[in-house]
Amino acid sequence: MADLIVTGILLVTVGASVIYMVRAKKRGVKCIGCPSGCKCSGKGDGQSALGCPSDTKKPGQTN
Repeated sequence: MADLIVTGILLVTVGASVIYMVRAKKRGVKCIGCPSGCKCSGKGDGQSALGCPSDTKKPGQTN
């Protein structure tokens, strides 16, 4: 009986995580759960390896 309860809890947790990720992707979030809030430093080309916009500015960029 305990195995069924643990299995149920795991299924609910995984299901909730999948639903969260699907909804976030539909909203257009690029970095789901990114700890830096998509402010990761990139290679200087405006994009990091994960696809987050970098916080570095290109020459001539005002904002």
